[in-house]
Parts: sequence; structure tokens; C-alpha cells
Amino acid sequence: MLVLLLSLSWHESAHAWMADRLGDYTARYLGRVSLNPLVHIDVLGTIIFPAISFFTGAPLLGWAKPTPVNPLHLRDKKYGGLRVAAAGPISNCILATMFIVAYKVVVVLLKNGVGTNLLGGVLEPLFLLFQQAIFLNVGLAIFNLIPIPPLDGSHILEALLPYEAAQKFQAFQRYGGILLMLLVFTPALSIIFNPVFGLLSYFLNWFILS
Repeated sequence: MLVLLLSLSWHESAHAWMADRLGDYTARYLGRVSLNPLVHIDVLGTIIFPAISFFTGAPLLGWAKPTPVNPLHLRDKKYGGLRVAAAGPISNCILATMFIVAYKVVVVLLKNGVGTNLLGGVLEPLFLLFQQAIFLNVGLAIFNLIPIPPLDGSHILEALLPYEAAQKFQAFQRYGGILLMLLVFTPALSIIFNPVFGLLSYFLNWFILS
């Protein structure tokens, strides 16, 4: 729950920060260029659904309050929306990388007995926390890159499509919620995530032993 709250806040603040840099100050005026989780919380997506997952063991599902963006205010009319949308998944990749480095530091300390001898095992919970943070942020990045509205991947795809194709894709957005529910509650996500998480586990094991 703690990792999810941090990761979602980081993700949405990245959207707000990029929009602000590109000339749209809407999110800044609403206080969204911030890592403070309170400004990003969506009661249903950030509290209720994750709590259900936490207490029942159901697959983790959560989201934060969407960052408001006015495309008319963006200086880069062609790719501004793409850059704002991509900022979220990229930020999760950056956060995952930071946790990977922290993960390695904790592993080195544990190998040298620091976690047991000096900190009374405090590093072991940190080890598990960092591990969860890595997988969660990689998962968030990949999930948000899926080109189904309203995920970030749909905005990225729309910005890359020719004008006529982009207009047709906008009409497709009305079905995004249905497709997203089908994606979440069918084995489709497992097909996407299992190979990625398998490779990530292999990399982390190699990273530990190196």
C-alpha cells in the first residue's frame, strides 16, 4: 500500500511537472506538481480498491486522480500531449531504477552482516520493500503504456497517428473503459506481465550475485 501510494503520486506529479514545463499551468494551480500523496488521492482507486487487494489477496488494482491537462496551453502543439503522457511511465521507470540501486545497496549490506549485526534486521524489511517497489513501478509503466483509453499509451499513440487516423481513434475512446475492464479481469494481463516479470526476476538475481 505504501509503495503504491508513493508510485502513483510520483507518476501523476511527473505528468503535472511536464505539462507545467510545456506551458500548461493548470495542474500547478491545483497543487498537483507535488509528491504529496494527499493531492493525488482518488478515494476509489487509491484507497478502496488497493485496500480490497490488501485484505483479500486479490490482484492489486489502483489508480490516482488524473492530472488535468489543457492541450491548448501546451507550447508544443504536435508532441506536447505525447510528452506529458510519456512522463508518467518514464517516471515509474526512473523510480524503479532508483529502487534497484537501493536494492543492491541493501543486498551488499546484508551480505556483510550489517542488517543483522548493526541494525537488528531492519534492512531485511527494506529489502522486501525495495523489491516490491521495483516490480510495482515496472508494472505501472508497462500497464500505462497499453494503448487503451484512458491509459497514457492511448495518448501517446494518438499523438503519433496521422490526423484522420487520430480522429477515428478518438471515437474509439468511448469503448476504452469496457476494454480496460476486460484486460484487467481476463488472463490478458498475465500474458503481458509474466514474461516481463520473469526477465526482471532474472535480472535482479544476476544483479544480486554480481
